[in-house]
Amino acid sequence: MLVNRRHLRIKVFHGLYAYFSDESPDIVKHQKSLVKSVHSMYDLYVQLLSVFDKLHQTAINRVEDGKKKRLPTEEDLNPNMKFIENKALNFFVLNNDLNTSIEKKKLKWTDSEETFKTIFAEIRESEEFQNYMASEERSLEEDKKILVAIFKKHIANNEIIQHQIEEKEIFWADDLDLVSSMVLKTIKMIEEGWDEYTKLPELFKDEEDETEFFKILFRKTIVHSDDFGDIIAKNATNWESDRIAMLDLILMKMALTEAVEFKSIPIKVSLNEYIDLSKYYSTPKSSVFINGILDKAFKELKENGKIKKIGRGLMQ
Repeated sequence: MLVNRRHLRIKVFHGLYAYFSDESPDIVKHQKSLVKSVHSMYDLYVQLLSVFDKLHQTAINRVEDGKKKRLPTEEDLNPNMKFIENKALNFFVLNNDLNTSIEKKKLKWTDSEETFKTIFAEIRESEEFQNYMASEERSLEEDKKILVAIFKKHIANNEIIQHQIEEKEIFWADDLDLVSSMVLKTIKMIEEGWDEYTKLPELFKDEEDETEFFKILFRKTIVHSDDFGDIIAKNATNWESDRIAMLDLILMKMALTEAVEFKSIPIKVSLNEYIDLSKYYSTPKSSVFINGILDKAFKELKENGKIKKIGRGLMQ
């Protein structure tokens, strides 16, 4: 499983922001866009994983070019093959599941030879890569560790990579951080014995259940928007409702919707999730503000019987 509930909450948050920013919002249109956006994350995941094949081929080309030199050096004639033979790298290069997805969905990098030459040159100059190549250790853990470092420092934040991603699919610019975490998770998951027939992780643990979760959260937040807006305004002491940041309002409405609509999710889980999201997406003071408002709002909804949890201890 690549996508967890936090990822889905973020996608719903993005979808709701688009909906409430639309001058003539259409809930059906925006929900379709949300569904497409969620599923397109897997395509971006495949696109980013295909980077490893490009780096591998670039490294091979460099070795072959060195041997063709008129006056090759000792290093050209006897190159260090450690990176080319990296077990984790070769898992992605040879994996049937990944290569089939790349071909089927046409997820190849355009005009990429010079781009990846430049990226690989930067990688070769990095201290972690030079230490890796100089080390005599040959282990899967070391191979995974260098791939994680390369991806974090030279791929996920590369401006050319980001530009191509933004050009290819409108949803991907917002998804890069989420999907990059999926790529890193996959690298760390690789085990001895994984080969070209090993399946990549699925997007969802239970696609039907997770799809129902994010659709209900999206639609019901819109349905409850006015009512929850009133509750928030009432509990926002010394604040005019129109002075509350739109991002904070959406996060609080989502939290209240989740508390009311999902009887098996503990209130504490919902509260903590949305406070954490506010730290990333809103102002530095938002988390304290949101925590105070939600505490009061949850108490009111429980007293009115609108929050009903199933399972021992779930009201806490």
